[in-house]
Amino acid sequence: MREKISELLKLKDPAFIESVLAGFIREELQKAGFSKAVVGLSGGVDSSLAAFLAVKALGNNNVIGISMPYKTSSPSSREDAKLVAQVLGIEFHEIDITPQIDAYYSRFQEADPVRKGNKMARERMSILYDFAHWKGALVIGTSNKSELLIGYSTRWGDSAHDVNPLGDLYKTQVWQLAEFTGVPERIVKKKPSADLWPGQTDEGEIGLTYRELDQILIGYVDLRLSSAELKKLFEPKKVERVLSMVKRSQYKRKLPIICKIAQRTVDKDFLYLRDWGL
Repeated sequence: MREKISELLKLKDPAFIESVLAGFIREELQKAGFSKAVVGLSGGVDSSLAAFLAVKALGNNNVIGISMPYKTSSPSSREDAKLVAQVLGIEFHEIDITPQIDAYYSRFQEADPVRKGNKMARERMSILYDFAHWKGALVIGTSNKSELLIGYSTRWGDSAHDVNPLGDLYKTQVWQLAEFTGVPERIVKKKPSADLWPGQTDEGEIGLTYRELDQILIGYVDLRLSSAELKKLFEPKKVERVLSMVKRSQYKRKLPIICKIAQRTVDKDFLYLRDWGL
């Protein structure tokens, strides 16, 4: 079973996957009446891959990359964001979010790093949507399947988007596709970090490596293995941690729930496409 799980995590035809994801971006934007996309560039592999796919879908003249560092952001993150924009030849903006974050937290100096990190994520998304309005574009999502499943994201922050090409790719598959599409090697190979504070790493916060996490997730989600079956394959405490994160974060994967009191309720009974007469 471990071999089967490892095999399922391998992208057997990355060229086909790249084509499908680029086609998805192009078609979804066209359906909504848009031809331009905005991508937040963190300098990490997920946002870099999203930008590469957007350029393949729309052309580099129709993609805007935005880097939004804070004063504690790693210099390498800023450099890698610029590198992606240079390689792709896209419009690029760097906007320092330090002034607005510090102005807000000057009133709440006891705030911990997680609270500040959440605020930064939402501030960045606010900027992306401002640019989207200005440029007549939609925002491309950069959250992968691993992060979506365990809730490793800020709701209405980095998890917000209009179109997400990466949401059905586990993190280990993102690395594979990024390498195939030509994302710079130094970005593909570097340790994953949301860069929320100095020394922060994704795997350190999650408590597992992405490779461990993805194996448990694909067993649980794709193969529908029970908790007991997973514990025979992986360290029980790690299985419990992963399944707990999946269950606790379910609310993040859903639109806000509407209390139904009428005959036809938005997003329950009144649904696209049927109700648009199509």
